[in-house]
Amino acid sequence: MMARIFLTLIAFGFAIACEDNRLASTPAFHESGNPEHLSDWGMITARDGVLGLSDGVTSYDLATPLFSDYALKLRTIWMPEGKAAQFDEDDVFNFPIGTVITKTFYYPVAGASWDSAVTYGSAPTTQKNSMSLNGLRLIETRILARRETGWVALPYVWNDDQTDAVLKRTGDIKPLTLVRADGRREDFPYVVPNANQCAGCHATNATTKAIQPIGPKARHLNKASPHIAGVNQLDHWATMGLLEGDFSAATVQRNALWGDETEKLDHRARSYLDANCSHCHNPMGAGDTSGLNLEPDATGPALGFYKTPVAAGGGTGGRPYDITPGDPDASITLFRMETTDPGSMMPELGRAVIHEEGVALIAAWIAQLDDNGR
Repeated sequence: MMARIFLTLIAFGFAIACEDNRLASTPAFHESGNPEHLSDWGMITARDGVLGLSDGVTSYDLATPLFSDYALKLRTIWMPEGKAAQFDEDDVFNFPIGTVITKTFYYPVAGASWDSAVTYGSAPTTQKNSMSLNGLRLIETRILARRETGWVALPYVWNDDQTDAVLKRTGDIKPLTLVRADGRREDFPYVVPNANQCAGCHATNATTKAIQPIGPKARHLNKASPHIAGVNQLDHWATMGLLEGDFSAATVQRNALWGDETEKLDHRARSYLDANCSHCHNPMGAGDTSGLNLEPDATGPALGFYKTPVAAGGGTGGRPYDITPGDPDASITLFRMETTDPGSMMPELGRAVIHEEGVALIAAWIAQLDDNGR
């Protein structure tokens, strides 16, 4: 009953709109310095129990998002007027200087009032550029800003009044209690990453170590628009002037929503591994020395099939191969998803609890693989 109540809150929480524009603010790009408050950027504003997006700020979502301790996320993007990202079919789009991307992490409250207990549900979408905060708790908002010198990552933590977020370059820890769908309660430390940890994940090229976004890739964005029924999100970006390039969404690679059982199991599992692992585990990423490639097109030993680990130490869980086709219990990849031991778990950052549904998905996928990985 409780889970249904909070799923209902999520479903209807975005219906409150700001007709009088009272939440409107002016986006501000900061070429230098580290603004103390999230409101200094003017991208989103919390007021009177409503979170509003400023004029020119667009929310978006991903087919399969990165798992972050069941937190829900509101993603937005803003670019200077007249500027657009350049389409790239395989890599992150080339965004113009002045681009600001935000990602706000929040939870449904698991009770009548806020007492650090949180639950989860389906990720919602905004309506008329606002959402009600009724029954929700904002935790943090991360800023990625494209400056002349490159991207900068800044973490902001929301205050108790839920009116603004304050810069926490050293990170933060929020003790929370997760109430799972079956009523189990699990205490965990929600970790707001420090600026260096943000850079660690977003430095997707192990050679250059340059920070860049992870999510805004064609295959992650190639899905139904959260704004207009029947419109593809890539097409919507192009129509809005946010994206330039010669492409057709119908022919661009597309990731699956991992929980959509109308999609093939292989597509869902590969999309999940791509979203959660491939920003490190690719031929040029921070995990390149492992020899493991979890991008959608990887096959054979590169994908982990019968591949022995490289310098994994205790992180193997005593299992012989990264992926043992047909045998999830003999697969290191699954072990590292199942454990919360900081020295063994994957991803190394960004989670403190087990994504049980994700584990079940990858276990089912490995179980049905034959010796050829099919």
